[in-house]
Amino acid sequence: MTYCVGLLLNEGMVLLSDTRTNAGLDNIATYRKMFVFENPGDRVIAIMTAGSLSVTQTAIAQLDEAMTDSEADGTSSIMLAPSMLRVAELIGRTLAEVSAEIAGKMDRQSETARASMIVAGQRKGGDMRMFLIYPEGNFIEATADTPFLQIGEHKYGKPILDRVIAPATPLEDGKKAVLLSMDSTLRSNLSVGMPLDLVVIEKDGLCVAEESRIEDQDSTFHEISAAWSEALKDSFTRIKL
Repeated sequence: MTYCVGLLLNEGMVLLSDTRTNAGLDNIATYRKMFVFENPGDRVIAIMTAGSLSVTQTAIAQLDEAMTDSEADGTSSIMLAPSMLRVAELIGRTLAEVSAEIAGKMDRQSETARASMIVAGQRKGGDMRMFLIYPEGNFIEATADTPFLQIGEHKYGKPILDRVIAPATPLEDGKKAVLLSMDSTLRSNLSVGMPLDLVVIEKDGLCVAEESRIEDQDSTFHEISAAWSEALKDSFTRIKL
């Protein structure tokens, strides 16, 4: 399983994903679930994936191949699409087609092939936009009322986002919130695991402002986790019935 979360804030976007993939307790591996495509000054697009690895890898490979096609245009390449809405539609169509193709092959073996994606980015002259794309290819968009999207094992990390995230949240606080959201998920679900991939995109920057991999031994992440645990314990003891 996995957990990916994206924030759409006034100052920019914050994206975080884990890297654990498991097909049983004795078959655990690490695979990247964060993919970034950028043409600095023109557009930046980030994609996070959850679900069937065969579906997500095939879909990303097809999107990447389309970008290098000499005959590519705005209907086939996310780097030439005229808007982020068209980018979401193109990715949704690719995901739906790949899901249907792989599901048809797996049906004979009583297996399923479902995957979802979070797509976030900005094109020159357009607004920052973030979409959650379902296996069928349809999607919903992050808004001022719901400025974050999640895929995978989202329930453990949602409470803190509900309480602290708003469009006006500064980027630094957004980074702290997604890390604590992930920490809560890591503690409650063994199917989500380190390392983590973090990407920050500043509004109108049209490029990645920050990209990092957070390893299991990362001291800053462990300090944040420990401080959050102590803060929760302290708040719990101070609440009187």
